[in-house]
Amino acid sequence: MHIQDYLRLIVNSEQQMSEAFNKVSRHHKYEPDIHFTCLMLAGWSDRHVELLKPFSDKYEEKAGDTKEPERLSQTLFREPRRGPLALLRDLHDLWLLTKEIEISYKIILQAAKALRDTNLVKLGEELSNETKRQSDWLQTRIKQAAPQILVVAD
Repeated sequence: MHIQDYLRLIVNSEQQMSEAFNKVSRHHKYEPDIHFTCLMLAGWSDRHVELLKPFSDKYEEKAGDTKEPERLSQTLFREPRRGPLALLRDLHDLWLLTKEIEISYKIILQAAKALRDTNLVKLGEELSNETKRQSDWLQTRIKQAAPQILVVAD
């Protein structure tokens, strides 16, 4: 069984997401909505990791031998970026991470249904919805920032 491999992937991705939100918050601390919202959304990802732990422990013995690397965060957020275009790129990168997590939750939900693990189904739906809210906020903020950053001269 490989459900544990995907649980590891989600936990790892949520940890990366929290770190990324915190980095963006620090890098763009003079944008109050970015700073405080990113801190809040990082907290959501931290909470997701904690809530997934019992299921990760439960399925640990059924783990395959796949070792999923920290793929996305290795290419995103390498060094602090500053300025308007950097803000847009950071929001874009965060959005990419949320999409990785969203699809992973969909996969876990299908496995949880096949296993008839109603607790994991319930939790997966809740966390998937929160991740979608993260993604939706990022997309809205990108739409708001893009015209100003890309069209208005420095």
